[in-house]
Amino acid sequence: MGKIQIMDEWLSNKIAAGEVVERPSSVVKELVENAIDAGSTSIEVFLEEAGLTSIQVTDNGSGMDEEDALKSFSRHATSKISKEQDLFRIRTLGFRGEALASIASVSKVTLKTSDGESSGMELRLEGGHIVSKKPTSFRRGTDITVSQLFFNTPARLKYLKTIQTELGHSIDYMNRLALGYPEIAFKLVHNGQTLLQTNGRGNVQQVIAAIYGVQNARKMISFNAESKDYKVHGFASLPEVTRASKNYMSLFVNGRWVKHYLVQKAIVDAYHTYLPIERFPIVVLYIEGDPYLTDVNVHPAKLQIRLSKEQELLPLIEDAVRQAIRSAIHVPLAEKKEKPVRVPSEQINFWKPTPTFDETKMNQIVEKLNAQQSVVKETSKEVETATNPKDVLSEDITSEFLEQWNETDITLPHDEKNEMTSTILEDNKQELGATVQKEEKEPFPQLEIVGQIHGTYIVAQMEDGFYLIDQHAAQERIKYEYFRDKVGEVNANERQSLLLPLTFHYSADEALILKENLSALEEVGVFLEDFGQSSFVVREHPTWFPKGFEQEIIEELIEQVLKTRKTDVKKLREEAAIMMSCKKSIKANYFLTKEQMIALLEDLRKADNPFTCPHGRPVMIHFSTYEVEKMFKRVM
Repeated sequence: MGKIQIMDEWLSNKIAAGEVVERPSSVVKELVENAIDAGSTSIEVFLEEAGLTSIQVTDNGSGMDEEDALKSFSRHATSKISKEQDLFRIRTLGFRGEALASIASVSKVTLKTSDGESSGMELRLEGGHIVSKKPTSFRRGTDITVSQLFFNTPARLKYLKTIQTELGHSIDYMNRLALGYPEIAFKLVHNGQTLLQTNGRGNVQQVIAAIYGVQNARKMISFNAESKDYKVHGFASLPEVTRASKNYMSLFVNGRWVKHYLVQKAIVDAYHTYLPIERFPIVVLYIEGDPYLTDVNVHPAKLQIRLSKEQELLPLIEDAVRQAIRSAIHVPLAEKKEKPVRVPSEQINFWKPTPTFDETKMNQIVEKLNAQQSVVKETSKEVETATNPKDVLSEDITSEFLEQWNETDITLPHDEKNEMTSTILEDNKQELGATVQKEEKEPFPQLEIVGQIHGTYIVAQMEDGFYLIDQHAAQERIKYEYFRDKVGEVNANERQSLLLPLTFHYSADEALILKENLSALEEVGVFLEDFGQSSFVVREHPTWFPKGFEQEIIEELIEQVLKTRKTDVKKLREEAAIMMSCKKSIKANYFLTKEQMIALLEDLRKADNPFTCPHGRPVMIHFSTYEVEKMFKRVM
């Protein structure tokens, strides 16, 4: 008798489940993606004990008739592809035909579905086997409940983490889908508590507000760019909003949330010198292109893909995000500067009246507006095509606000009331414009020097408050931009010979790497000569190298090349400029004269980006007059 046998379908499904169904969130992923592919506009997910007890997904999609419902639990059953060519132009989230069969093989499943034309069908399965089927009255759509996950594979249960950890995975994936499909209303409920709810109006910033909070949503800036093969667009956080991991960067390729190291790196590179080390932004990035350019069939869970023409796509992403950041950088506030007219609300665009008004009556107006869910209704298309982002402010909101404002009996002169109306509406439009897309780079403030604190911070003031300037960070920015230009134009006229050449010794493999990168090192001012065996000598260096740090800088640049092995001249220049600026800048506890402080701020004013140092730390912090008065209880 031969040793090779053909596995039966039940056993092969359980093996496939080991790849597809790793944890409860894997089930959530597969079921919700099926609901999206079915054209649903509303998807609700109900979890009990993070999904270990029960996972229920309800949608209003196309549903299935009896024949399709029975076939759907067969292995490799799919409605997404029919021929080999379809694999190269996949436009749906699911296509393998393994999900339902794999899920059913390790759980108990109840399916209710209807295509809206025939009567509904209810199926019950245990361990992959159908135990009952019957007709049922059900609206168009599908309701599927997966209970007792891994009941017949108890060994799998011991590898699961805590309830909180497993729930976190499901929340994370639902958040991604909500960002990827803002036109779908998502709801996630755990043990009766709603954890996520979006309205499905297509507004990405509203989804960002629901997930990351209103304050962070206000600090997101839009970006978009297009090449011959790709279109990229999305939202990126201002440099002042950072996180400790890259997990807050969400990447969607033709609607599919994926992980892609090089795309993440392009985003991080766009924030170079704007963020502190090991801090990362919140970014929602959409990439659209011909499905032929993507291979989504490289990972069992379809979380990783291959992209063609990366050399075209990556610079497109990096440039688009960087330009958006540059257009929006500003002085960070010591504390969120709230106008006295704002009121806490889940809405982004409404205001609280100034203290001179009847506050109670005005609060009633704002509450009415909030209750009516009067939020900005601009679509992504409108934002992209609008000449001025402020123009997409909903006219319904404006007219409704005016109508309710004019109905109030606040005792103000008619002219003053009209003036305040236009001011509030203009503020409303201005904030919307700021959150959608910054149009102009914030100008450097006109500051009056007051003095210095601890030989480290310069104190300056203007009408709207006072500023603290980190003198080291300020000069780092100035010197960085100076050295960045110098490193980019190394020439023979700015070199000086050394009386005693510098000698460097490396291992044989390191020497080979350096010999392959001699031209790249020369472009940043490091002129290595082969000195036999595995040694090198430096006989000259640029005159603008920081004095006293020449050897240290050369050694660090060489180490950078050895670490990366394959040199990127552009990145090496950046590293050289940052390193030199740090060595050359004034340190803390160094007392400056008033003339030196004035000269420093004047040089800072001329910088391309005067608000962050090359390491991404803030150069200055603004303390508003209102916040200071609030701290001293002058205003309440």
